[in-house]
Amino acid sequence: MEKITHKNLTVNGINMHVAEIGDGPAVLFLHGFPELWYSWRHQMLHLADRGYRTIAPDLRGYGDTDAPPSSADYTAFHIVGDLVALLDALGVEQVFLVAHDWGALIAWWFCLFRPDRIKALVNMSVQFHQRHPEIKTVQRYRELLGDEFYMCRFQEVGEAEEAFASVETTEVMKSLFSSRGGKPIIVPKDIGLKALFQTPAELPPWLTEEDLNYFATKFKQTGFTGGLNYYRAMDPTWELAAPWTGAQVKVPVKFILGDLDLTYYVPGVKEYIHEGGFKKDVPNLEVVVMEGVAHFINQEKPEEVSKHIYDFISNF
Repeated sequence: MEKITHKNLTVNGINMHVAEIGDGPAVLFLHGFPELWYSWRHQMLHLADRGYRTIAPDLRGYGDTDAPPSSADYTAFHIVGDLVALLDALGVEQVFLVAHDWGALIAWWFCLFRPDRIKALVNMSVQFHQRHPEIKTVQRYRELLGDEFYMCRFQEVGEAEEAFASVETTEVMKSLFSSRGGKPIIVPKDIGLKALFQTPAELPPWLTEEDLNYFATKFKQTGFTGGLNYYRAMDPTWELAAPWTGAQVKVPVKFILGDLDLTYYVPGVKEYIHEGGFKKDVPNLEVVVMEGVAHFINQEKPEEVSKHIYDFISNF
């Protein structure tokens, strides 16, 4: 870990913190919510040892990267713009892209907007979402899972921030990283969002106290609004992305998820992944479902995930 270098670069009008190690073909890692570049520590070391240059930024709104205050500045166009500018600043023409959770959503857009910059994609936990031509993203979730689905409840500025701030940050991180099970997160209106943080007695076995403290220290400094703004920018992204309605992701893709990942149990997702819809939207697709693994797959099963990534990208 001490060999990983850190720098701050000005990209797309913001200052971005980037962690990097290794030399060779470039691999760009995109983290999710509520995470940081640090989520990829295992994969960075694994691939650097095998001849790759690994690059993991704190995305806009996270960690040591700037966090513009307005949710209007967090559309997929802003985030992909940051990443293209980052590659330009680093002198990298093309990358292997590896992503998880919100990073996975950004990765799908990246492959639609600028496929020329992507050699291949390894994506985790969040499958491709074809843009609905008539129904905005948040409304689709409301119709599918109701107003009490956590993404819908995150739309209002204030309540979620208050909930995150009402619990000690270490306990917030511990609770979220420990989540397992097969159902979407529904928080009834008469229950505060604080109910999201049902702290377990022990850390999950894949997370050390040192790891937990790294995440918690950064989020104590920044708060969670930056990450929450990604949810609040879903509809603005939908509005701007009309030209890509019906577009396919044509880069080679390996998609990995755990069978205990809550995303796998959103109504219609299993059918989409396994009955042809996913393959139609992403023609050059390989799917891996890992048994007994929950949402934070790259940290829970670091060696297996690292091997999946290496085995896939070494083909190109």
